[in-house]
Amino acid sequence: MTGRGRALALAGVAAGSLWAGTQEAWAGAFGIREQSTQAQGLSFAGAASGSGGVSSMFWNPAVITMNPGWVTEQNLTFINLSAEITPTLGTNPGFLPLGGSGEIGQGAVLPAGATSYQLNDRLWIGLQTGAPFGLVTKPNQVWSGEVYARSSRIFSLAFNPVIGFKVNEWLSVAAGPNIEYFRLTLRQALPIPGLSPTLYPSAFLKGESWGVGFTAGATITPWAGTVLGIGYRSSVHHDIEGSIGVPLVALARTAGQVTANLNTPEKVSVGLTQAINPVTRVNLGFEWDNWSRLGNVGIVSRTLGVPVSNLPLDYKDGYTYSIGAEYDWSPNFTLRGGFAYELSPIVFANRSARLPDGDRYIASIGASYRWNEKLTLNLAYSHFFLDRNRILSGPGRDYNVGNIAFAGYTDASADVVSVGFRYVFGEPARPAVPAPLVRKY
Repeated sequence: MTGRGRALALAGVAAGSLWAGTQEAWAGAFGIREQSTQAQGLSFAGAASGSGGVSSMFWNPAVITMNPGWVTEQNLTFINLSAEITPTLGTNPGFLPLGGSGEIGQGAVLPAGATSYQLNDRLWIGLQTGAPFGLVTKPNQVWSGEVYARSSRIFSLAFNPVIGFKVNEWLSVAAGPNIEYFRLTLRQALPIPGLSPTLYPSAFLKGESWGVGFTAGATITPWAGTVLGIGYRSSVHHDIEGSIGVPLVALARTAGQVTANLNTPEKVSVGLTQAINPVTRVNLGFEWDNWSRLGNVGIVSRTLGVPVSNLPLDYKDGYTYSIGAEYDWSPNFTLRGGFAYELSPIVFANRSARLPDGDRYIASIGASYRWNEKLTLNLAYSHFFLDRNRILSGPGRDYNVGNIAFAGYTDASADVVSVGFRYVFGEPARPAVPAPLVRKY
């Protein structure tokens, strides 16, 4: 084999093994839903019908017409993931003595915000910002699954300006572009024949991209006290440009730079808010994420101009069902709680060591305190329950690194705490057409 051919073959192995981990970063289970402190307190029930305040723009931009005047909300969320992977006897005998992953969870702080401004009785403008995708996991440097994962970091940031229009007393619509930045850094051990697994060097993949999509939505108020909201976030196409770093000089010279085309999944959100009495509201929610659209992701060498890998991600679609309720204890204090069940696109067939995820149950509580006519403080807490799940990677499975097999099971959970505030600038405008639902903030 020529030097160029060897470099191309090595590029395929390195790119294939590294990019195998990106699938977990894009799983619906780690599509970041924590964009609103208020909505989190309800386990995101009714988020598309405005239960999350102005921050509900993430699910449905049309909710801005429910907020008269000039209003801003800012949220700060701490996600504490706890997860551990324990190898079993199915793992390659030479790797089993290396032990388990240890604690792979890494805490992360996520900011998100939304602002709406009423131009007149019918027209609003707004801006929502946040991170729609993200992942931080880091197992032990040396462990039984090191050839599949040593660390994973995914970062994203989206800017979504929108225009909302109140068509009449019962219908509002809104839409706007969604500008999204995405960056990843993935590391894993590179197996080198003749070298002890405890001495394997780390290969890495880095890449980043900007992409543009759009959001759209509507709110329907058939009668006082009832709001139905439907929102849509389009797929965002990313032309990712990056590099593969491996401890092989020849490879770094010939195939270090790579590109990949990746389309994020569409999201459809439906929410229903029903006022039971002047101080009590019940919320329902449903979300569908089209993760199955990802299909195969091709990895192309920018230097050689040919594919070096083709990865079948084989995702399932993601579904989330939620229910929650709010109670105004007093004019200044609101309590809320909710429960959600999420069917993850990650199943046994596509689960690997980068993210030990699966179906989850989410229990949440929250509260809002109206400090004065302008300022409202929000607080929420959620716990994520995950079943114990199995992992199998290696020969005959989706991700094959030589003849190295990894088998194990995972234990994972997460705690999420969010704080935020809502601030009304100046005197709120009094629109000629009433807002669909009056909330006490």
